[in-house]
Amino acid sequence: MPRSLRFVPENALVEVTTRTLQGRLLLRPSPELNDLVLGVIGKAQDRYRMVIHAFVVTSTHAHYILSPTSAEQLARFMQFVDANIAKEAGRLHLWPERLWSRRYRSIVIADDNAALARLRYVLAHGAKEGLVGGGPGSWPGPHCIAALSSGQLLRGTWFDRGAEYKARQRGESVLAMQFATTFDVNLTPLPCLRHLTQSQRQAEIRHMVREIEAQAEAENLAKGRTPMGVAAILAQDPHSRPASTDRSPAPFVHASDKQTALEFRAKYRVYVDAFRSGAWRLKARAADFAEMFPLWSFPPALPFNAPA
Repeated sequence: MPRSLRFVPENALVEVTTRTLQGRLLLRPSPELNDLVLGVIGKAQDRYRMVIHAFVVTSTHAHYILSPTSAEQLARFMQFVDANIAKEAGRLHLWPERLWSRRYRSIVIADDNAALARLRYVLAHGAKEGLVGGGPGSWPGPHCIAALSSGQLLRGTWFDRGAEYKARQRGESVLAMQFATTFDVNLTPLPCLRHLTQSQRQAEIRHMVREIEAQAEAENLAKGRTPMGVAAILAQDPHSRPASTDRSPAPFVHASDKQTALEFRAKYRVYVDAFRSGAWRLKARAADFAEMFPLWSFPPALPFNAPA
């Protein structure tokens, strides 16, 4: 089944999800991996000026709520994040194969109510699955709860592996932290929460977390399950995979009502029609530039189409 066209309207809010190969626990939390992941996200944010609202990195997947300026900015940011997390996690866990199962998936969040619902969903990770007790803030991996609820700093270490490799090729002795730089991950309030003061936003997040904790406790009681706990999570083999995964089909758009979803679908259809029209016009010119490239070759890709 072909992928949908990447459609990021102007001033869009998106939720991005990326999953590990076969659901393996290759992102199992540890102090070393947490530091590296935050460093990669901080470096990517600094390089591509991405607006980040919330995120969580679990053992098998990651979620981000972002406000990209274009599909190109989102693609470059996620390419950098996914590529470098894969390299660092593979190096740390001695995993030589690819880490991600496929390209990231981004879903537009169409309205404020849907934005709050997706924020709640991201914050609930760890608790809603019955992995940790004591609330979602107990999840030992990288997450944004402490930063959003109390202003805690999110800081990680970025290693310039390219410069480190060149130094080794020159025969230089490389120190452990010689090519390390610290980066902060800066979070921006959701558009629907910007009218609140910082203390009011933090109180709202703490209230949301308490509701998530109460719901998780009730669900654990109803299912008769006991949370795995932090110690057991940290002791898992990162090469292993769950016996089963509970995954529902991804929605086309996150919307709080049917009318908003239909309006977004209508915009997407207009976008697809315009894209197909452009593709046919390009195909019609094939005879003009076919002889510019040798047979059996891939001509260079066209640049991203953006205003000058």
